Amino acid sequence: MQDILLEMRGITKRFPGVKALDNVNFAVRRGEIHCLVGENGAGKSTLMKVLSGVHAYGTYEGDIIFAGKTAKFHNIAESETAGIAIIYQELAQFPELSIYENIFMGHEIMRGRTIDWNQTIVRAREVLSRVRLHENPATKIKDLGVGKRQLIEIAKALAKNVKLLILDEPTAALNEDDSENLLQLLRELKGQGITCIMISHKLKEIVEIADTITVLRDGMTVCSMDAQRQKVTESEIIKHMVGREIDDIYPKRKKKSAGDVIFAIRNWTVVDPATGRELLHDVNMEVRSGEIVGLAGLMGAGRTELAMSIFGNTPGYKIVSGELWLKGKKVDLRSPRACIDAGLAYVTEDRKRNGLILIQDIRFNTTIAALQKLTRGLVVDGNEEIRVANEFKDAINIKAPSIQQLVGNLSGGNQQKTSLAKWMFADPEVLILDEPTRGIDVGAKYEIYTLMNQMVERGMSIIMISSELLEILGMSDRLYVMSEGTITGQMPVEEATEQNVMALATRTREVTA
Repeated sequence: MQDILLEMRGITKRFPGVKALDNVNFAVRRGEIHCLVGENGAGKSTLMKVLSGVHAYGTYEGDIIFAGKTAKFHNIAESETAGIAIIYQELAQFPELSIYENIFMGHEIMRGRTIDWNQTIVRAREVLSRVRLHENPATKIKDLGVGKRQLIEIAKALAKNVKLLILDEPTAALNEDDSENLLQLLRELKGQGITCIMISHKLKEIVEIADTITVLRDGMTVCSMDAQRQKVTESEIIKHMVGREIDDIYPKRKKKSAGDVIFAIRNWTVVDPATGRELLHDVNMEVRSGEIVGLAGLMGAGRTELAMSIFGNTPGYKIVSGELWLKGKKVDLRSPRACIDAGLAYVTEDRKRNGLILIQDIRFNTTIAALQKLTRGLVVDGNEEIRVANEFKDAINIKAPSIQQLVGNLSGGNQQKTSLAKWMFADPEVLILDEPTRGIDVGAKYEIYTLMNQMVERGMSIIMISSELLEILGMSDRLYVMSEGTITGQMPVEEATEQNVMALATRTREVTA
């Protein structure tokens, strides 16, 4: 008989008007890496919050059996005491405090009535070595990159003698090297007897690392697949996730001959006004009417800096030289409002912080960027606003009870669709999409790719920034590659391969005196 560490039986969780989990059954073997997958809103995170005590015992139906005993966790502290630790995609850390203070926050090493700081630092070094992180424990969290911060969260869990480690989208914000480093660490922890549950939308990683894969759909368990006994493919996972076959994740578009140049950047050089460091150097780029132009590069290449500096965000960027041309005219766009009025829009990579107003509803977020279209004199036509919001909700399949649903309560994929609806209503000539599918599932990705194709077929031009090279190759007509703040090459997508794009993305810029 298999050694089962965790069994969740008949878990049902209701929120007002919504059944988030419906009789879910979930079992995890001791010492395995168990991947939990499903579309946004399928119930993955809710199930893990039930397990970790975020949703307390008594607020759900069903039973949790952990290490052979029935568990009734009323809070996170009780689940941690039992040996369960959960690490969320948005890390819960104190940036101004040191590594060792963050690791032992809430479970300090005491000597009498005071904290034993010497022993704290010694223990911090021990758990840091287990995650292969050789940083000074006194280093402040704010001085570390995302990849190292993720490792510190795992070190924090190890310091609590964790038996079951839950990771929610652990590689979503990591580059390829940091992602591979994290996956290798999970393999090592497995060898040390630690059981892992990993939630991820990156199917390539799941196929690579999972011992067992459980799929949730619409709050219900669809299946569990034993990846140790038989090979599980990405297409098989997708079929179970979305309930249908998706033969080509990148929907085909009838490609027309590119039109005239509608947007151009000439000799664009930008520095950080606080430090004087050059962020962008002599960038030149053209976008033609009715095409998708991909912008590839490694993390830190300058892609987001290019988008932000173009979109009138001058306080954080000092434009040293360069010109913007839109529809054949040189333009001076020194504010986001000026960009929007001129026909240029930007969908940020951080939809929660900069792209949406989470405490407002779908209606508000859909119309806010082009509210002048709905004004009659000085008054917003409320009926027309409702009509427009409902039209976009239906057209792009935002899954919500109504347009009065708060955006903060939507899944990641539906938040991204709302962000796109905002700019579709504004109807720009050129739309910059910065990581448009980050943190969303394969079904929602397909819908967003379809929306992109529809926008381009209507005459819009798109600049797409993505860290997923296959996404760039699958959706672009042409692509530019950036490295160290400059363009290192461009090519039609027919000539692009993963090898030649990566060669350009790792090219070092020569700096002349």
